[in-house]
Amino acid sequence: MMTTLKLKGSLLCCLLITVSAFNFSAIPDEGMFPLSELGRAGLKKAGLKITEKEIYNPGQVGLVDALVQVSGCTGSFVSPNGLIVTNHHCAFSAVQLASSPEFNYLKNGFVANSLEQEIEAKGLTIRITDSYSDVSDEILNAVSAISDPVERINTINKKRAEIAQKAEAQDPTIKAEVSEMFIGKTYVLFRYKTIEDVRLVYIPRQDIGEFGGETDNWVWPRHTGDFSFLRAYVAADGSSAKYSTKNVPYKPKKHLKINPQGVNENDFVFILGYPGRTFRHRPAQYIEYQEKFLLPYTSNLYDFQNQQMLKAGKDNVSTELALATRVKRNANVLKNYRGKLKGLHNIDLITQKRKEDEQLAQFINSKPELKSRYGSLMHDIEQHYRSVFEVAEKELWFNNMYSSTSLLRTANTINNFKSAILKQNGLKAQEEFFALNILEVKRHLDAIYASYNLMVDKAVAERMVKDAYLFEGANKLAYISKQGFPSAEVAADAVTASIDKSKLNNKELLYSTVLKDFQSIKNYNDDLLSAQKELDIELTAFNDEQKRREGVLNRLMGDYVAVKEKYQAKSFIPDANSTLRLTFGNIKGYSPVDATYMKPFTTIKGLIEKGNSGLEEFTYPESIKTAWLAKNFGAYAKKELNDVPVNILYNMDTTGGNSGSPIMNAYGELIGVNFDRSYDATINDFAWNEDYSRSIGVDIRYVLWIADKIDNAQFILKEMGI
Repeated sequence: MMTTLKLKGSLLCCLLITVSAFNFSAIPDEGMFPLSELGRAGLKKAGLKITEKEIYNPGQVGLVDALVQVSGCTGSFVSPNGLIVTNHHCAFSAVQLASSPEFNYLKNGFVANSLEQEIEAKGLTIRITDSYSDVSDEILNAVSAISDPVERINTINKKRAEIAQKAEAQDPTIKAEVSEMFIGKTYVLFRYKTIEDVRLVYIPRQDIGEFGGETDNWVWPRHTGDFSFLRAYVAADGSSAKYSTKNVPYKPKKHLKINPQGVNENDFVFILGYPGRTFRHRPAQYIEYQEKFLLPYTSNLYDFQNQQMLKAGKDNVSTELALATRVKRNANVLKNYRGKLKGLHNIDLITQKRKEDEQLAQFINSKPELKSRYGSLMHDIEQHYRSVFEVAEKELWFNNMYSSTSLLRTANTINNFKSAILKQNGLKAQEEFFALNILEVKRHLDAIYASYNLMVDKAVAERMVKDAYLFEGANKLAYISKQGFPSAEVAADAVTASIDKSKLNNKELLYSTVLKDFQSIKNYNDDLLSAQKELDIELTAFNDEQKRREGVLNRLMGDYVAVKEKYQAKSFIPDANSTLRLTFGNIKGYSPVDATYMKPFTTIKGLIEKGNSGLEEFTYPESIKTAWLAKNFGAYAKKELNDVPVNILYNMDTTGGNSGSPIMNAYGELIGVNFDRSYDATINDFAWNEDYSRSIGVDIRYVLWIADKIDNAQFILKEMGI
């Protein structure tokens, strides 16, 4: 499949990629179940002690009403006063924005002992699923007579937007989205309640919340206290409102009960959450695209970017804090992608998929009625991906162009603003337009400059240009060819020179000169702005072709899933797409390699043992060792371990977006918070397997122990009813 291009949007907006959700009949051995299908999931047989209706019952209050989406993560209400538990890494960006060299909450943590002490969690919003309904027929009927792929995809997107707008008009208190559950096949309208005022309540210190750093990221055994507490606030009348000291804590319909006794090995557990995206219902060529192009290119680029950012922040705390979120996100993605590459090679998934597709083709040809309708399907899919592979390098370069270099995004904003001013009729209209929009433009630029560093931008831009210079054939960029650079080094020198000369490389200078008034921005130009404009013209043309391919793929994948359902005589659970799902399983270890068994619990003893290695990422608060040596476990020890369990392992089906998801026992009580998968399970996005698919969570007993014995945050325990 083609990845979705990260293209420039309107004057000040980024492209919003709508998250996409279905009907299946047979009980599978894997899956992230849509809530409407819980009755078919086999939960009672697996060990659930409450009814499915206590989890989800339309029109009634259930456990799902305690669930929230926190930006790209999941969280859950754990008190009647809007208290939310999620992951430390999910609150990371807000903690970074609240931190300074004087008040370094990232490093030292934060405990609010009263509502008045809680800090605004900038950039975080909360969404609560209100309801949903299938709108597949309405959308597919709108394109039933359309054969042109561009017109088809445009019509689908337009119809999705119309349906969402209609839902919002009927109920102004919700935000609506139409999600694509199966590409080109099924569409569901989701209605969300949004809370805009979120506060930081309790953030553990970095050597707890990030214990093990990147060394342990995606690795078992883990000993990470990856948890944080937030609070949702609304206006006094209960409506959503932006941050204000007059706002009051939100009263959720439902909050989860904490079970401080935790769980045992083999216990039944389930997760509710908002898993990001999986791609299991795709052909072999999609996996080939991942293995040959997307995964290696992106992980190598992010690795390079992080090296530059770590170098820039090494001796400067302000720079380190400004770049911290970018570094963490990059590190998480690149290790995930390298785990996927390892998994793809280990199980040779491409070969497996090819065999499945060959069998599917034979099935189609064996049935006259299918052959007449789908006879060319597998050939058409092959042809589609050949064209995708042909320009894969250029596509990935464009995908990362704006996200990699802050000043290119800045140039895009300035060029768009300048263009919009020049479109106004007459000097007076231009001046008024400038005055009306300059504050919003500066707000947008402030967000870019918040994580900008000149040294990093120049190094990354140099790398990107060198990469592009070496592209050949259909991947060659017209902009690079037009300049006639004799070598990659000369091309890189040219781009860094344009950055050095540009007034965009200094925010204060840009604001005081170029953005001083409408005449100043009209009169200003430089090599960086010119380069961005030319690249954008080329990107727009490239995007037109990619949109045509997206339309082709939409139709092909709809047919692919439809005929695969017939072949396997069952329907499928749709791929994850950031909509609310349930997955279930058991607390369970596994054997990743020969003669090795990974137990499903880690302990404070293991944390201290890692600390003895002397590695910086395994440092921890001395108070943890003091409490452990004194056996000051309180009520949080697991008897069989004679220790406090730290992290737990289970065979549930999770992916990105499930970070922060509540792990619940058979009675729907909270016993942990999901935060990761094992390294071998990063391949879950493409294929799930009981032998190696394991996810990792922080045991609620460790959360409570840290709050009680280490951080003196007993108010959290009291509020949660412990």
